Amino acid sequence: MTDTWLPPREYIATLPANTAYAALYCTDREGRPLQLRTVYGTETWHLPGGNLDPGEGPFRTAVRECREETGIVFRGEPRLLAVHFEAPRGEEWPCNQLGFVFDGGVLTDDQIAGVVLDPAEHCAYRVDGLAGWEREMAPADFRRLAAAAEARRTGVTAYLER
Repeated sequence: MTDTWLPPREYIATLPANTAYAALYCTDREGRPLQLRTVYGTETWHLPGGNLDPGEGPFRTAVRECREETGIVFRGEPRLLAVHFEAPRGEEWPCNQLGFVFDGGVLTDDQIAGVVLDPAEHCAYRVDGLAGWEREMAPADFRRLAAAAEARRTGVTAYLER
């Protein structure tokens, strides 16, 4: 700690690097989450979402990313289900990551059938119950999905650290 005041640019340069993402937790009428299969990275299945653009807030990011990744246009109000913090993971991801999962509502059968994927990012989508997703996902990734489901059910926002 220093007693010297630093201008904002100099102070910010002393802080750890961070990224932030936001996603929508959408389900079918039976409460089964919609997820997308990525063509890259270590996280095979994930919710529609992505990293914040400069100056863009988390909810706006979640809505934009969902539209870009699926064609689904969400028009609801922001309802935060989960906040997720992840510490750096070495060379795989060398900075902090902060995530926000919002409730994307219940999708109709037509919305699900009408999903359009960008093949540069995703190769498949599906809805499945939590038991099915647990078999497909890494434990820490599944924990985030299950926490969002529980938060929607109880109305209590989840906080996760990894």
